[in-house]
Amino acid sequence: MQNVYDLAHELVRSLKETDQFKDYVDAQNALKANEQVYAMMNDFQNKSMEFQTKMMTGQEPDADALDQIQKLYGIVMSDPLASSYFNAQMQLQTIIADIYKIIGEAVDVE
Repeated sequence: MQNVYDLAHELVRSLKETDQFKDYVDAQNALKANEQVYAMMNDFQNKSMEFQTKMMTGQEPDADALDQIQKLYGIVMSDPLASSYFNAQMQLQTIIADIYKIIGEAVDVE
């Protein structure tokens, strides 16, 4: 029987060979090469994370903060580098979520 950790590392190696992972790395590298867009993306992600954290902890959503995040999202998505990065990230996250679901369903013992 193979060691479960060895199998996990094999899964990661396989994941890194997918087009989705390669597209994500390419988009991330292109984004990082443009300091202005990269800074804008980081600002958006930080503000979005702060907002989501507040919501998850039961704090009332701030309408101004939501409006600011929506405006930032519009600005960020209008940039081709940022839009490409978001799309690639979403595609990779879909694969990871699918894998997590498969594992979760397999170990769900009643």
